[in-house]
Amino acid sequence: MPRIERLRPGHAPALLSFERENRAYFAATIPDRGDTFFDRFDALLGERLAEQAAGICHFHLVVDGTGAVLARVNLVDVAHGSADLGYRVAERATGRGLATAAVREMCALAASAYGLSALSARTTADNGASRTVLARTGFLVTGEIELNGRPGLRFSRELPAAGSAGFPAAGAALPAGRAARQDSGSAAGLIGD
Repeated sequence: MPRIERLRPGHAPALLSFERENRAYFAATIPDRGDTFFDRFDALLGERLAEQAAGICHFHLVVDGTGAVLARVNLVDVAHGSADLGYRVAERATGRGLATAAVREMCALAASAYGLSALSARTTADNGASRTVLARTGFLVTGEIELNGRPGLRFSRELPAAGSAGFPAAGAALPAGRAARQDSGSAAGLIGD
């Protein structure tokens, strides 16, 4: 059963494999990371882990029972009780409700584990799958933006105080198969990491 894990050094091989296997798929909807990302992967991972240790960001992976990475779900630019949510889902894992479940879980973790009270997100206007995931998880459109030279939308969501009603328990299992409400297409990413 898929589960969310906080990024750690031991994830490096599986994460690099996830990024390589899905590079062309991700590049269809978000800017490609470029060859430098792959050439400097270990150094960049070290930088992300340092940001996480400093509390600037919280990086998570959705992994299957074998440890293979199915998705990334991150909170970046943490400040003043809020953060930006970003995610990308492996092509082979789309259409099963995984993105929706992972974003719901991340919202719960943002409130309970990290003490955040609000999240923001953004996506291109033509990324219907990401827009659907955000709508299903309580995000509201707050404005239009330009994102990497394309029309986009900004979203936000207020989070209930830790311990209050409004979320399933943190750590709930993510769906292994098709969910009752399916994601249509790819939710391949909002903000970069």
